[in-house]
Parts: sequence; structure tokens; C-alpha cells
Amino acid sequence: MVRPKALISWSSGKDSAFALHEVRRAGEFDVVGALTTVTETFGRVSIHGVRQEILQAQCEAAGLPQRIVPIPYPCPNEIYEARMGEAVAEAVADGVTHMIFGDLFLRDIRAYREAKLAGTGITPIFPLWDRPTPELARAMMGCGLEAYLATVDMKKLSAEFAGRKFDAQLLADLPDSVDPCGENGEFHTCVVAGPMFSHRLSVSTGERVERDGYAYCDLVLEQMSSSGRRPGPIPRDLTLG
Repeated sequence: MVRPKALISWSSGKDSAFALHEVRRAGEFDVVGALTTVTETFGRVSIHGVRQEILQAQCEAAGLPQRIVPIPYPCPNEIYEARMGEAVAEAVADGVTHMIFGDLFLRDIRAYREAKLAGTGITPIFPLWDRPTPELARAMMGCGLEAYLATVDMKKLSAEFAGRKFDAQLLADLPDSVDPCGENGEFHTCVVAGPMFSHRLSVSTGERVERDGYAYCDLVLEQMSSSGRRPGPIPRDLTLG
């Protein structure tokens, strides 16, 4: 049986990675690529601030061709929506009929995605929707998913959380007001291992930068750490990428 083609909306973080894992386990869709918005000014994943080199390594480990949507910094919403519209149209032309999102419970975000995809020929899929986040966080860890906190909202967490591993100790240390999966934007992650990958990524934590109310930990592929290359500034892009 020919399965419908789907793209995964890939943020570089744990939720999209676990959504990919769950969809592959179910076997209903043929996931044919990873769609990611990248801030072209800095060469980093939008919002998460993860280097594009790590994004490429993630997609290689997941066996997914990359579909990069480049956006400027700062990015007006009309430019974001125009470029995402172009990416969706290209996906439809390639026979893609579904897009997978790792959203958990924010209904306004889900409604936005559904509205923007309405009439395009692509149906949004939310495999993690409404799963209780304490149990979901433990399920992620239990399946072998490993991640680092790449970005922290300092209004909700101290800067020292940036660069920490997403593990049981982190969950124990989070304030009660912080969602265990960071779904309210308290933190964003970068996945380095899990059942959705063919191998673990060797990633080390670099400098921590505080900018515009957010703390970022620069994560570096270990094979890059001796190259002498300097990363671009860690951005904070406020689009929904």
C-alpha cells in the first residue's frame, strides 16, 4: 500500500523529534522531509538559535532530506507567511499531502497552522496533541531521547538553565510554574540522540549569551570545535518557525 507523503515541521527540538518517532511507529505516513525555518542572517534555526550545521547533522541522522525556509532577521510576519506559502506550494507539487507538527496544547498555535494550511492540499497532523506533558516528558526520556536546552526565557527560568540536559534532574529542578515540556515558551531544546536518529550526535555546550530577555547556549558539533570557525550571533526570531 502506498502511504501518504508527509513533511515533519522540524524545529531541531524534542517535540518535533518525538512526533517523528511516534508517526514512524504508527506507520501511517511516509515522512519524506524535514521543513525548518532558518534565519538566513545568522545561519541558525529560528527561535531555537541552533546552528545550521547541527540541523543538517540531525536530518542526516534521521534520514530526512532538508527543506529549508530562509527568513531574514528581523522577519515581518508577511515575509514569513509568504515564504512558508512558497514552501507549502513546492511540497504540494512534490506530492506531499500532510504536515506533522509537535504542538502539545496551545490551541491558538494549532488554529493558526490549520488556518494557513486550509485549502492548500496539505492536512496538518498533531500526533502529540493533548498528551499530559509530565508523562510526555518522561516518555521522551524513556525512549532514549537526549536533548539540551538551547534557549531559555529569562522571565520564566534563570539563564543557568540554558545548556542543561533535558533529563529527570531538570524536571525536578523546574519551578512549578514551568511546563515540563516548555510548551509555553519557557525553553526550547536541541535533540542530539533518540530512536528517530541512526546515531548520536557529538555535541558540546559552548558559550551562553543573554539577549533580548533570552539566554542561549551555543551548541557545537564536536568535529567543528577544532575548526576555529566562529558562529554568527545567536538570534532571537519571534516568528512561529
